[in-house]
Amino acid sequence: MEHDVPTKALLAALEYQIALGADEAIGLAPVDRLARAAASEQPAPEPRPRHRAGPVTAVAPVPLPPVVDSADPVGEARALAGAATSLAALNDALAGFEHCELKRGARSLVFADGNPGARVMIIGEAPGRDEDIEGRPFVGRAGQLLDRMFAAIGLDRLSDLPESALYITNILPWRPPQNRDPEPEEIAMLKPFVERHVALVAPRLLVLMGNISCQAMLGRRGITRLRGQWTEALGLPVLPMFHPAYLLRNPAAKREAWADLLELKARLRKDAEGR
Repeated sequence: MEHDVPTKALLAALEYQIALGADEAIGLAPVDRLARAAASEQPAPEPRPRHRAGPVTAVAPVPLPPVVDSADPVGEARALAGAATSLAALNDALAGFEHCELKRGARSLVFADGNPGARVMIIGEAPGRDEDIEGRPFVGRAGQLLDRMFAAIGLDRLSDLPESALYITNILPWRPPQNRDPEPEEIAMLKPFVERHVALVAPRLLVLMGNISCQAMLGRRGITRLRGQWTEALGLPVLPMFHPAYLLRNPAAKREAWADLLELKARLRKDAEGR
């Protein structure tokens, strides 16, 4: 019975608290509200600075370099060609050159034919249909005529002897669509490969067949005026001639072509004699 009074007092106090609106227990341990209030009156400490560096000064933004298109077909062709130390390496460099759109429509890379030790190097224009199929220059009707023309003065692409051999290539290694004339941009980007080709073969003289070859190597057109007249390119004697395809269309021009062949034969004879 001695515990009834405290119990009744506690119940009465609880009922009083409920009457005041305290209807929810916050915690099990007592809270000193006065001490918390005193602590809340103290000023809050200033936040610690993250850095103890000096005053921050504004830094002007560094301008970004302008976006420049790094694709330089002529420069890349010059670098690839210059790095080729053999004809096989030059062939591989051409095969890896991706800037000429003609490559995507052609069947074959037409590199060269004949004896690379020949004294005479012929530079034609571009492959045609037959050349694209076979992968060799001058194998169609124009090529057959070329073989007969040079055989008449004792030169043959199949000869193993430098003095009677021919070496043949083109300005373009890929066939243009419908055998159209090459564009100036195509000639410009592929000319470094032709120049390196000539340097690696090191012939005694060049024969340029047709207008496109003269435009690329001499910077001039007008084959009817240029043919038969000796000039120079890449430090070598150069003889422009009618392209065999032109002779097939204009048989009357074979007279001039025969005169040019005789001039070439005489020049080779003098060269062999050291005069």
